[in-house]
Amino acid sequence: MTKTIALAGKGGTGKTTVSALLIRSLLERVGGPILAIDADPSTNLHLALGLPMPATVGEIREAMAQDTISGSPAGGMSRLDYLKHEIRMVLEEGEQIDLLAMGRPEGQGCYCAANHLLRTIIDDYARHYPFVVVDNEAGMEHISRRTTRDVDVLLVVSDPTLRGIKAAENIMQLARELEINVHHMLLILNRVGGELPAPLQEAIQSIDGEVGAIIPADPKVNDLDALGEPLIHLNGQSPVYKAVDALTERILASL
Repeated sequence: MTKTIALAGKGGTGKTTVSALLIRSLLERVGGPILAIDADPSTNLHLALGLPMPATVGEIREAMAQDTISGSPAGGMSRLDYLKHEIRMVLEEGEQIDLLAMGRPEGQGCYCAANHLLRTIIDDYARHYPFVVVDNEAGMEHISRRTTRDVDVLLVVSDPTLRGIKAAENIMQLARELEINVHHMLLILNRVGGELPAPLQEAIQSIDGEVGAIIPADPKVNDLDALGEPLIHLNGQSPVYKAVDALTERILASL
């Protein structure tokens, strides 16, 4: 049965870094293939994974919503079959990692029907993978629109700041209020350098949720970014990777 792990949090907290290293850890522990979904309009998960720039689902949705696909698609396919074909075409296939990029958010007009149909197709497609890892856009849009749903583990990533913790708390609360089908939520504190100040510790303790991992700051991550190297190639002895690998172990034990 497919297990879905989604990451959320405010911008700049390192969700993509955690996503890439989580995927690597899952591959090393349980094998692949794994479906990675880049739900951030900035579309940069491929860089962290060392994959080419993909085409996006947003381009398919745009065409459908703007009625550029008129009448019966080529070859006499139904619209559903045509969209399934298009999803397969934008899937970037790597070695044990397949990537689906959602791309730009909705433009003008109503995208409800297009989004619903595409989500149905993607959900069906994801069933063929043991694990799906979703790197969500910053903020809470994906939650308020219920585009993050049926999630086994939601990792809410924060930097070690009061503002980041408050944003994480809001995301976790919103997920509960909307009754999204999230089985387990964990707070991930990323880029921690040294001991946390007392006010920050108090803010973390006040959150109604578990702390899943405290990931230390590591300049080697910045070095890879600066050189344009895939973050998935981070040295396995890095304290960052060790922290994410321990998180993976905890997630697997909870599933």
